[in-house]
Amino acid sequence: MGTAWTLTDGHAGNLRQALSLAVALGHESARNWLLAPRAPWRWAAPRRVPGASAAFGRGFATALRQEPPALAIGCGRQAALATRLAREAGARAVQILDPRIDPAHWDLVIAPEHDGLSGANVLTPLGSLNPVDEGWLAAGRADFPQLAMLPRPRIALLLGGSSPHARFDRAAFDEMAETVSGVLADGGSVLATASRRTDPEVSAALRARMDAGDGSGWAGVAWTGEGDGPNPYPGLLGWADRIVCTPDSVNMISEACATWAPVFVFDPKGTRGRPRRFLDALLARGRIRPLDASLAPFEAEPLRETARIAAQVRERLSASG
Repeated sequence: MGTAWTLTDGHAGNLRQALSLAVALGHESARNWLLAPRAPWRWAAPRRVPGASAAFGRGFATALRQEPPALAIGCGRQAALATRLAREAGARAVQILDPRIDPAHWDLVIAPEHDGLSGANVLTPLGSLNPVDEGWLAAGRADFPQLAMLPRPRIALLLGGSSPHARFDRAAFDEMAETVSGVLADGGSVLATASRRTDPEVSAALRARMDAGDGSGWAGVAWTGEGDGPNPYPGLLGWADRIVCTPDSVNMISEACATWAPVFVFDPKGTRGRPRRFLDALLARGRIRPLDASLAPFEAEPLRETARIAAQVRERLSASG
């Protein structure tokens, strides 16, 4: 497919999806543009208003004019304007996430099933694109071999935070933690990581659970920020026997479901909107279960949507010349 660019606003979830698709398409060396959209175009994006070629600064406009890529992969609303501009310059344009305007402005639009978008050029993964496959998990295990020494079952605890669609505050964490503690009464360990969305009070409560000096503390590791060193997240997914997730992040749950581990989600029925539709689809397929007192293991088939969607992108772009 020649040269490729990824185009995002730099937000972690958007960048991760664009890069994951680029790598799956064989573009490990794609040029990664972190867009800094300018007013007034950032307000209108992805609509193309007069002067839009200047929306991302002189460097982007010059590169697009002098040496446009063969393939432009964007993720997010601001990137949707950039991929439109790239298409006008001769690139094949693939836009990830619903651009909220007619998909015909792009060669392909990739929108998750729970968005409800349809069209002749729309591809619909279940959940979000991500890099998790056998190689990624093996690399995570190799980078964090010390996690293999922790007692089993190893329960990965992936903590997000409250969102417009789901609640996850200190009270919710305490409820989740009591359930996990009940399972650990017979042995095992916790592999926990927080995120940028995690309330500091929740992070502190997690740390207190790990460090309790009265014998009730959890065995294992917890990462709550850069002060804890490198984030062991790939190792957590690679070594987990079971995974417990908060319900707020489609990206996080998609990555958990790309492993072989059974995935348990805290209070999925309390989630609203489009994320609720995503969780309902996973529940119907048996890929996740609501968090319960037993965390009984179950057979789990990895959800590997990135490879499936990449194959469809290759086929569609090849067929259309």
